[in-house]
Amino acid sequence: MQTILRVHQAYLILIVLLITCSPVQASSIRIAIISDLNESYGSTEYRSNVTRAIQRIIELKPALVLSTGDMVAGQRLHPLLTRPKLDAMWKSFHHSVSNPLSYANIPLAVTPGNHDASAYASFTLEREIYNEQWQARKPELQYIDDDHYPFYYAFSAGETLFVSLDATRVGHLPVDQKSWLEKLLKVNGEQYKQRVVFGHLPLWPYAVGREKDILGDHELEDILQQGNVDIFLNGHHHAYYPGYKQGISYISQACLGAGPRRLLGAQKKSKRSITIIEFVSDGSYKIEALSEPNFTTAVDIKELPERINTKWAEIIRQDLATDQ
Repeated sequence: MQTILRVHQAYLILIVLLITCSPVQASSIRIAIISDLNESYGSTEYRSNVTRAIQRIIELKPALVLSTGDMVAGQRLHPLLTRPKLDAMWKSFHHSVSNPLSYANIPLAVTPGNHDASAYASFTLEREIYNEQWQARKPELQYIDDDHYPFYYAFSAGETLFVSLDATRVGHLPVDQKSWLEKLLKVNGEQYKQRVVFGHLPLWPYAVGREKDILGDHELEDILQQGNVDIFLNGHHHAYYPGYKQGISYISQACLGAGPRRLLGAQKKSKRSITIIEFVSDGSYKIEALSEPNFTTAVDIKELPERINTKWAEIIRQDLATDQ
C-alpha cells in the first residue's frame, strides 16, 4: 500500500514539474482602431453610431484602442475656435468615447489629427489644448519613449511595438521626427514580433477628393521598410482599405463621423467602420473592419478595388499580395 502511495506521489510531482517547467505561450492580442469621429466645424455632438461603435469595442474586449486622429471638430479658420468652445468639444468627446473605454479598463492611445491638433501656425491653441487634454488622460502603457507624448511616442503591448507619428500637415514628415523614428526602430524594433506605426495622414492616396492630402514621403517609406515595420495605420481619407506595398500592410481607416468617402476605383462610399487587428505570438496578424450600423458584420474586402493606382504608388489589396 505504501509503495502504491509513493508511486502516486511521484507521479503527481512529475506532473507539477512538467506544468511549471513548460514554456509559457504568449496569447494573441486584439486591438481596435477608430478614426475621424468629428462632425462639422465646432460641433460638440457625436452621431449615434459612435456610441454603438464604442459599445461594440467594449464587447470585444481589446487590449488597446488606437485613435488615428480627428477626435474633435477643430481647424475652423473663420472665426477661430475659442478655448471655451474647444474645451466643450473635448468634454463631449470624453463623454462619448474616452470615459466609456476608461470605465471598461481599455486604454486609448491617440495620435493627432488635423481637426484636433493641426501643426499649421493658425491652430497653435488647438495643439496646446490637445496636449493638455491628453497629458491629463495619459494611459498606463509600457512606454518606450514618451518625451513627445501625446504627439509622437512609442510603447509596447504584448510582443508588439506601437509608434505614434505627428502627421497632421500635407507633405513630408519633419526631418527631426524621421530621425527619431529611424533611431527608435533600430534600437528597439527587433525586440518585438510585430511593429506598428500609426498617424493621421497616409503616405499614399486612397480616396476620391483626397488625392493630394498625403505625406508622399519616400524617405519615410524607406525608414519603415528598413525598420521592418509590419503595419502602417492612417486616418484622414475616410475610407477603409487593407492594402499592401513592398512588405508593409498599409491600412486606411474608415471614418465614424461625418463625410465617408469613396475609394479610388470604387463605386460606393466606404461604410463607417472600426478596424480590428489580432496579433498572434508567431508574428502573424489578422485584419478586418466591422461596419455600421451595429459593427458586427465584417466588410467584405473582395468588394474593394483590387489595387489603388496613383502617380505616387500602387497599393495592392491585402489578400492579393503574393510576397507576404
